[in-house]
Amino acid sequence: MEMIQSIAELEAVYAQVNPVAILKELDHINADYAKFIEASPFVILSTVGPEGVDCSPRGDPAGFVRIRDSQTLLIPDRRGNNRVDSLRNIVRDPRIALLFMIPGVGNTMRVNGKAAISTDKALCESFAMRGNPATSVIIVTVESVYPQCQKALVRSKLWSEEAKVPRETLPSRGEMMKTIDPGFDAAQVTTRPSTAGNYLGVTITVTAPTLAAATLAGSGNFNADRMSGDAVSVNLAGSGD
Repeated sequence: MEMIQSIAELEAVYAQVNPVAILKELDHINADYAKFIEASPFVILSTVGPEGVDCSPRGDPAGFVRIRDSQTLLIPDRRGNNRVDSLRNIVRDPRIALLFMIPGVGNTMRVNGKAAISTDKALCESFAMRGNPATSVIIVTVESVYPQCQKALVRSKLWSEEAKVPRETLPSRGEMMKTIDPGFDAAQVTTRPSTAGNYLGVTITVTAPTLAAATLAGSGNFNADRMSGDAVSVNLAGSGD
């Protein structure tokens, strides 16, 4: 198998870069790029640390990533499973990459920069949802920002109805854990009791159309385990790692 070993070999395989691909990259967020970030209810966050790289989803209602100024983004981190892989990486290596996605839109917005973590009380409370402040806030200093063309999303048909995969055709979270550990109680994945005053860990049942609407609106981070007819059991979880 032939492997590329140098930048020169790599560039020999691909054509010259399109001038527009260079023109579009800025070192700040301009008015047009800001509109994409503000319309996005979902961002993929990539970090790197001593153990390797990590890629984590973040989601809330559109505009949840706050643009403080043309060089700074604020991302709330809410309680999740407490692995905090992304945050562990940021503490040790501030490099970060973001990919913003908007339901129904093929273009995405990419941001690269450096990150830090704030637990400032007022700042965390400013990101409160349902009375629950963010646990911390990721402060991103923007170094480069640019849109990505829609070819990948068009080819994948990501937003099309015909490409949707019925959830029941895939293993549930409980089933996957039971495969790893035969003694695992799969029921505990979807029957965790709610915590008083905290929306995390609450199991609810909604109709499939409601779930789709809520997901597109970015109104929560949903982990759906099994669809049963038109209903689905949904576990509301935080957007943290």
